[in-house]
Amino acid sequence: MVYNQTNDPKVVQAAKTLFKNPCTFVAGVPDMKFMRQFPFPEVAFWGRSNVGKSSLLNALIGTTIARTSNTPGRTQQLNFFNLGDRLMLVDMPGYGFANVPLKLKYQWEDLISAYLNERDQLKRVFLLIDARHGFKKNDIEIMTYLDELGCIFQILVTKADKIPLASHANLKATMEEELAKHSAARPEVILTSAERKMGIHELQQHIAAL
Repeated sequence: MVYNQTNDPKVVQAAKTLFKNPCTFVAGVPDMKFMRQFPFPEVAFWGRSNVGKSSLLNALIGTTIARTSNTPGRTQQLNFFNLGDRLMLVDMPGYGFANVPLKLKYQWEDLISAYLNERDQLKRVFLLIDARHGFKKNDIEIMTYLDELGCIFQILVTKADKIPLASHANLKATMEEELAKHSAARPEVILTSAERKMGIHELQQHIAAL
């Protein structure tokens, strides 16, 4: 059963229990021919290069599982993390302005396309958007692509501490207006800050509800 209300006591307790578990790196997949099957549901994290994906994953788990870098394009494969033999967290290569060879970009595109199309245990894609920039053209293209695949996604706004608190509600409303145009989008927008741990408990509860 999926609980939609993240303040439901069952969901709150489920999140606390789930995220007390150890989280370990189990596989890095550069090509679908190396893909393994795991007996757990999966949630994936995707976004523009340098959006703060690794920092958010580390804040979510409460320890360093993903390598952070100021250089875009460091994640060059699908990285799978096992959360307590209950859930797999998948760190996907970023898109956008990663300074990597064109051949590698094409390789990533093939890998990501195959993963999103073929992975039955994938329950949700969390699409990360930098609060300072909002939706950019390639974010909209990615959302349209996920619509076409019928791949359910939800927006996580990163670095929300970098914009004024007074602008949070307007940013959220603007994003929700755009999301209403996308058939695969979940309506809830979660504002987060890895540095200040903002929105982390809410995100944990959304994940636990799956």
